[in-house]
Parts: sequence; structure tokens; C-alpha cells
Amino acid sequence: MNETAPLMVRARGVVKNFGAVPVLRGVDLDVHAGEVTCVIGPSGSGKSTLLRCLNHLEKIDAGEIEIDGRLIGYRRHRGRLHELKESAIARRRAEIGMVFQGFNLFPHMTVLDNLVEAPIAVRGRSRADAERTAAELLARVGLTGREQAYPRQLSGGQQQRIAIARALAVEPKLMLFDEPTSALDPELVGEVLAVMRDLAASGMTMVVVTHEMSFAKQVADTVVLLDDGEVVESGPPQRVLVDPEQPRTRAFLSRVQVDR
Repeated sequence: MNETAPLMVRARGVVKNFGAVPVLRGVDLDVHAGEVTCVIGPSGSGKSTLLRCLNHLEKIDAGEIEIDGRLIGYRRHRGRLHELKESAIARRRAEIGMVFQGFNLFPHMTVLDNLVEAPIAVRGRSRADAERTAAELLARVGLTGREQAYPRQLSGGQQQRIAIARALAVEPKLMLFDEPTSALDPELVGEVLAVMRDLAASGMTMVVVTHEMSFAKQVADTVVLLDDGEVVESGPPQRVLVDPEQPRTRAFLSRVQVDR
């Protein structure tokens, strides 16, 4: 953990309700630049919703979120928050890469077209420049030569690695991963986690919602346990995963496998 680095994510008092159902109950979260934060917790605890709030795919009901020192989704005027226009939100969201559980690749596009679309449309890059970056990213995720393949021709692990490359193509400041291995067969999980470990080693700021406890223990700077929409415990993985302080953390970990 490098607390001298600037904050990339600063969330304070984040509340999110779906109708009358509270999902996030005043969540605080700090992620410093270059850090990996893994968010763990039982199903339905609000983990995915928190990620979607960080890039304003979900509007929060109270609190505020700053990414790299700037509010996401809002501007402050005379002490009040006002939601930005969608075009301005899209520009801010382009600074945040997100990898979903279900890959979310465009099935009618080749791998290459999936990778170059956002850099051209969002960043205004030339096709040739975007293709050069795509080739570099495919090499990085171990899929050189698959440019003309369609998603249906790839394994789940390959599709998820393409999804990571696509998120990286716009050169984000922050990467969000929402259970990126949960839809994969067990034998394919390792290839995706290897790419994520490489990203972490390169200094990419990452917030990862995961059930892969060994990954969290090995890679995370901070582990956050979210339960019932609240941060129950937060700290270094050796403490939170091996010697937790809170009974709710111990109860959760007793139900999952952690290599201690």
C-alpha cells in the first residue's frame, strides 16, 4: 500500500437504493494510484453495484465519488451537486476501463473491430493508430493472430482476455473488474488471472470484485469486505484474509476457501 500516492478513487458516504431496497449504506472507499483493491463478500452484498457506481453506470442516491480528483457524474455548483450531461459523463467514463462477468464483446464484430471501436469513437484516434495499439494489447494478453476471429470462435477465457484488452485500448487511469472469472470453466480461470497479475505488476490501479481468494491474497494491496451494503473490514490481505478482526469477516471466510 502506498498512501503517499495520490488518491485515484475517493468515495464518501455512497448510498444506493433500488426502490425501497438499500444496496449501499454509506460506503467509504479510498484507492491510491497504482494500488490493487479487491472487494469480497457474500452474494448480494452490493459489490457489483459499488463498481457500477464508480463509473456512474448507476447513479448514487447520496454521497460522492471522485476519480483522480474529479467528481464522476456530477459537478459541484454553489455547494450542490448537479448531474453532468451524458456526453460529459461519457468522456469521464472513458478514463475508467471495466471488465464484466459476461465479457460483453460485440458478437457481430471481429476481435480487431472490438478493440479499435472505442479508441476511434471516444479518443478520436486514427484507424491505423488504433490497430497498432490493438496488436500490442493482443500480444500482451497472449492472443496475437486472433484479430479476425469472432467472439463465438473463442473460448470463454480467450473472450475475457479480449475484453480486458478492449478496456485497456482507451488507456484508462483505472480498471474495474466485476467477478471476471465467475463465468469461466475452472481450467480457464488461470489464464485470465495471469493477465490481471501482469496488469497489477505494471502499476495499473485496479478495483477487483472477486471470489478468488488466493488472487486477492497474492495481488491486492487492500482487501475490502462488503456485507449488506456496508464496509465491514478493510486492510492488507494478510490481516483481513488470515487474521480478520470482525466476526462477520470470520464468518464469511469460514464459508470460502482461503489458502492460509
